[in-house]
Amino acid sequence: MATFMRNSDAFTWAMEADPRLRSTVVSIVLLDRSPDWDEVRDRLDLISRKLPMFRQRVVASPPPAPPRWEYVRDFDLGYHIRRTSCPGAGGIEDVLEVARLAEMQDFDRARALWEVTLIDGLKDGGAAMICKFHHALTDGVGGVQIAMNLFNLSEEIYPHESLPPEPQGYDPSLLGDYRDSWRYDADLMGKALIGVVKTAPRLLIDSVRRPISTVRSAAATTASVYRTVRPIARTGSPLITERGLIRRLGVHEVPKSLLREAAHRCGGALNDAFVAGVAGGLRQYHEKHGVEIGDLHLSMPISLRTAADEMGGNRITLMRFDVPVSEADPAARIKAIHQRTGAVRDERSLPYTQLIAGALNLMPRWYIGSVLRHVDFVASDVPGVPVRVYLGGAAVRAQYAFGPTIGASVNVTLLTYVDTCAIGINVDTVAIPDYDVFYDAIVAGFDELTSLAT
Repeated sequence: MATFMRNSDAFTWAMEADPRLRSTVVSIVLLDRSPDWDEVRDRLDLISRKLPMFRQRVVASPPPAPPRWEYVRDFDLGYHIRRTSCPGAGGIEDVLEVARLAEMQDFDRARALWEVTLIDGLKDGGAAMICKFHHALTDGVGGVQIAMNLFNLSEEIYPHESLPPEPQGYDPSLLGDYRDSWRYDADLMGKALIGVVKTAPRLLIDSVRRPISTVRSAAATTASVYRTVRPIARTGSPLITERGLIRRLGVHEVPKSLLREAAHRCGGALNDAFVAGVAGGLRQYHEKHGVEIGDLHLSMPISLRTAADEMGGNRITLMRFDVPVSEADPAARIKAIHQRTGAVRDERSLPYTQLIAGALNLMPRWYIGSVLRHVDFVASDVPGVPVRVYLGGAAVRAQYAFGPTIGASVNVTLLTYVDTCAIGINVDTVAIPDYDVFYDAIVAGFDELTSLAT
C-alpha cells in the first residue's frame, strides 16, 4: 500500500494554500574552505537512497485519505544539488541573501522537497552550504541525524559504504489510488474500533469504582485538547499585527556555557533561557516604539521523537502558550517561562497529536490560517552536533537554522554546535519593517541573560 502522510504533516501541507504559512526550513553551514564536491555529491546520493522521502514527491489521494508519498520516476540528483559562487563581497550578509531568497521560494511540487546549494568564494577563503527542505521531510532533530550521515569526524576522506541500488517506484493508477485509499480508511476505522473495544471496558469499570476521579480526568484531557486547538482572535502585540511574504534573515551567537549558566542560576533549562532572551528582545523592541506590552502568544515545537523512530522524519507538534514578555527582570522571566514550558510539556493532549491534527484537517483552511496568523512569534531549540565535524575535508565553522514563521511575525531558532548557541532569525518584514531595530533589540535581550552568568 502507498505511504500516506501523517495527519500532522498533512495539516502542514494543506495549510500552505496560504503562502504565508509555508513550512520551508533553511539552514546554513559555514566551512573553512571549499569541500570535495564529489564527496559531497556521493554523501547526498547515499542519503537520498537511504531515506525514501528524499526521492519522493507528495501527491493528492482520493478523499478522505491524506496525501501520500510517491517516488519521482525521473529523479535527478543534479537538480537538487547545485554549486555557485558567492555574490557581492563574499561576506555572511551575501550568504544570508542567497538563503533568504531560497526560503521565500516554494518547492517544485513535481519533485522531491529538498535542495542543497554549495557557495564558493567567500572573502575569507571559506565556503557555505545552504540546505533547504520542507518540514514534512524532517524536523530539527531529524535534520541533525541526517547531517551526521553527511559530516565526518575528521578532515580525512575515507571510503564510505557502497551505494545501494536506486529505489524503484510503481506506476500509479486511478484504480490503485482508490484501492490504497480505501485500505487506508478501512485500516484507520479498524484501529479506532479496536481502541474503543480496549478502552471502553476499562473506562466503564473506572467510572463505577472511581466516578469522581474519572470525570475529572476526562475533563482535564478535554481542557488540554482545547488549549491545543483554541482559536486566537488577535495578536498579543498591538504593534506587530500584519503578515506578508517578504523575509529577512539574521544570525547571532551566544556562548552555550553562559546561556546555560544563566538558566541554571534561575532554576531553568537552556531552552527557558533561550525563550527568555527572545522575549526580552521583543519587550525592548516594543519599548523602542513606545508601546506597552503584556503576554505574547508563542508557538514552540515539542519533540515527540523516541529511540524507536527512524532517522529523519517529522516528529514534532506545535504547542501554543503565552509568554510574560512584559517582565523586565530576566531572572524572573526565566523562572516564569520554566513553569509555563513545563506545564506545556506535560499536556494531556500530546499523545493525541495525530488525532487532533486529523480533526484539524477537516476544518476550513481560512479558519486555520486566521488562527496561525495571530501567533506572535515562534521559538525553536534544536540540540545540534556536540563535536567538531567536517564536510568533504572542510571544517565546519558554524551552523545556523531558520525555521518557518508559519503565520507568526518572526521565528527564532537556536541550533547548538560544540560550545556555541547559533541563533537564526527569520523575520516577516511586513510585520516588522525596521529589521535593524528589531535585531539590535534581540541582541540586547540575550545580553541581559548572559550578564546573569557573569
